[in-house]
Amino acid sequence: MTLARENPGAALITGASRGIGRAIAERFGADGYHVLVSDLERQRGEAETVVESIRNVGGKADFLPCDVGDPKSIETLVNDTVALSRGIRVLINNAGVLSVSSVDDLSPEEWDRMYQINTRGTFLVTQAMLPHLRKQDRARIINIASIGGKRGAPGQIHYCSSKAAVISFTQILAEEVAQDGINVNAICPGIIDTDMGRNNYRTPDALAAVHAKTALKRLGYPEDVSGPVAFLASDDAAFITGQAINVCGGILFH
Repeated sequence: MTLARENPGAALITGASRGIGRAIAERFGADGYHVLVSDLERQRGEAETVVESIRNVGGKADFLPCDVGDPKSIETLVNDTVALSRGIRVLINNAGVLSVSSVDDLSPEEWDRMYQINTRGTFLVTQAMLPHLRKQDRARIINIASIGGKRGAPGQIHYCSSKAAVISFTQILAEEVAQDGINVNAICPGIIDTDMGRNNYRTPDALAAVHAKTALKRLGYPEDVSGPVAFLASDDAAFITGQAINVCGGILFH
């Protein structure tokens, strides 16, 4: 892994201690960003491992604990981010949760939890960071949604609808902040080999079904997602905003 020579600025990534978030953090570290690795305090051990993996190849990274469902925690995150980075250029809202339940068995509390983290958390972190992003040249906001936000799956009505809201949030925000020079896009992963993604293939038959419905006939991996995220943060994506890009190996084609 070779570090980029140019300093592209700082990137804040929520939910970055493992899975897709970790892959994004390590990719951005390799690309020369100062990476702010954020996750829950209870994930500190895993998050610090991500920080060390970036530092070990000559990158710059720090861990900042945050619960995106807690406005006070977000306020601390923003203050610490600005103090460490002197200005954030890329915000990646990756923190999210998923559970499986039929609508008959779904509790109001679990419905609310899904929206509190996946949707409200994305909104709150973005709102808090916007004054600082507006001070940057070529600022980017990238939200990690899901193909489930475009075509839902039985048993995931709460998760998929929360991600549909993230897609809509992305599109409207892109219009609102375009005049500030901020590009806003979403990535919609398909079925990715992470702790969260494995909810979709707990049995050999379920895994075979995933392969069968995916044009590339395989699972996705976190690194399959980190590349498109890095592209959206780059100057090559300067004329792309308000999009929700599928990274799913060919499950969806729209």
